[in-house]
Amino acid sequence: MDISRRKMFGLMAGAAGGAGLAACATTGKVDGSLLSELLTDNTVSVSFDHGVASGDAIQDSVILWTRVTPAKDDAGTVSVSAFYSKDKASIDAMAAGEKAEGPSKVLFSHFQTSAARDYTVKIDVSGLEPDSVYYYAFAVKTPTGVTVSPVGKTRTLPVSGGEKLVMGVISCSNWPFGYFNVYKALSERTDLDAIMHLGDYIYEYGADGYGGKVGAKIGRIVDPVTEIITLDDYRTRHKQYKSDPNLQAAHAVCPWYCTWDDHESTNDSYRNGAQNHNPENNEGSWTDRKQVAVQAYLEWMPVRDPEPGRAKESIYRSADFGDLATFFMLESRLTGRSDEISWGNELRGVAEADLPAKVMATVQKYSDPSRTMLGKVQEDWLDKGLKASTESGKIWQVLVNQVILAKAVPPDFAAKLKPEQLSKLPEGYAQLLVALAQMNLPFNLDAWDGFPAARERLFESAKAAGARLVTLTGDTHTAWANTPHAKDGTQIGVEFGCTSVTSPGLGNYIPLENLGELLAEANEDVTWYDPFGHGYTLVTLTPEKAIADYYKVSTVLEETFETEKVATFEASKEDKGVSPLTKV
Repeated sequence: MDISRRKMFGLMAGAAGGAGLAACATTGKVDGSLLSELLTDNTVSVSFDHGVASGDAIQDSVILWTRVTPAKDDAGTVSVSAFYSKDKASIDAMAAGEKAEGPSKVLFSHFQTSAARDYTVKIDVSGLEPDSVYYYAFAVKTPTGVTVSPVGKTRTLPVSGGEKLVMGVISCSNWPFGYFNVYKALSERTDLDAIMHLGDYIYEYGADGYGGKVGAKIGRIVDPVTEIITLDDYRTRHKQYKSDPNLQAAHAVCPWYCTWDDHESTNDSYRNGAQNHNPENNEGSWTDRKQVAVQAYLEWMPVRDPEPGRAKESIYRSADFGDLATFFMLESRLTGRSDEISWGNELRGVAEADLPAKVMATVQKYSDPSRTMLGKVQEDWLDKGLKASTESGKIWQVLVNQVILAKAVPPDFAAKLKPEQLSKLPEGYAQLLVALAQMNLPFNLDAWDGFPAARERLFESAKAAGARLVTLTGDTHTAWANTPHAKDGTQIGVEFGCTSVTSPGLGNYIPLENLGELLAEANEDVTWYDPFGHGYTLVTLTPEKAIADYYKVSTVLEETFETEKVATFEASKEDKGVSPLTKV
């Protein structure tokens, strides 16, 4: 390609390596040109084995992502181009090696990738029109011709207005626990503006860990077969997940907004460590492991890198959907979360006579006002963001959040179950729930229940801002419809908790048919709870209502399945908040 053509199409390739972006979008239309005429020559053949994705769309830009697989390991630098347009016919024509004819612009961005970033490609394309659907694909010019990726669809956000926002909400996609049927179900929808992935996109365990027995039965063995610890391990696990055709299909239908929970690094992670990080077992330092997990995530996910000056793990960010909503994507694991507290750890080995005192000491420990879920910097950022959103007239303030916000204590099994039912509860965790219920104590200290002072600070921020909070939550592998309340009894918006893509929920361990009803009955904050099955939540926002439709797939252990809507709840906008939830 001669230098004049490089100038004509605004070619700018970033230096190979690192996790940063390098791209330049042109503004001229290129109809009448063949794709092969616009690309930079490469010396190696490649394939697109991991699909395409888009994410973090705002009014005038969006992240476009793919990964090229070189035909040989020592491929050096590969030049990759993205082409995109509001006109799908033009993109399809260019992808087919034909000339793009017609009035729509086809825009180009160019990128260089290499082994230093695992041959991933992440381009922040700007200068786009707001509130618009775009189609995109990637291409590489090889010695044997042009290789083109699948075509994806994305959209930008409106600057103002916004009569309807439709979001697919998902979390907890554990490879060995089943097929990604939930992703396939989402990919078949035609009404999605965005998909919100609330974390646990990958899991860190080896083939002999969580889910391994199920994976062996259905032929979904993790790669690598060991627990992931090194940069190469994390990259390999991401590579395996993105090889799944159902996940690829879901990524291609709309922009995703992603935030991690714990398993993208390791189980029950926090700022200074994790339950499943064991230096004594040759797993190295937590700082090193955390950094390589973050590096692989930023390489492999369609998310914006943190702003300059922030730590790489500070991926909290926000976006406005016209005048309808602001969504705040929280980071609640690696930047500010205080040390893990769990009933299992606190009570293990304690003599029965000492249990009451130990329980009270644990309550005092997790109630410490200094404990944080987000850290002060992010708390202040969210406080300012909520105020800015309401002051600018946004109707809804959406928390894209990982763990349950509502207060939840276990049902009083001892009072509600017959003796023969109690005797059938499994040893261990279920028996702990029975004991906690007697004391009216929360059972999940990994959720906001383990950070009550931090939760009250969040609630005070919401009240001071006049926010209408809609909290989206994952983590528990079960479905929730909640109305969280502050200590003074004020309802703080609504919370929609999604079940999992594959990971098993509480109903797998406590198989009581009425478990959901019992838990909802025991908690003012819980309107509805479903501890069984796998699926997604479709959350629709309008200027008047926040609506959650809960969908389940019939199975994740077979590739043939059906999808069913099992419940719908809605809340209405009020002058000073949000109404309680109503079942539709």
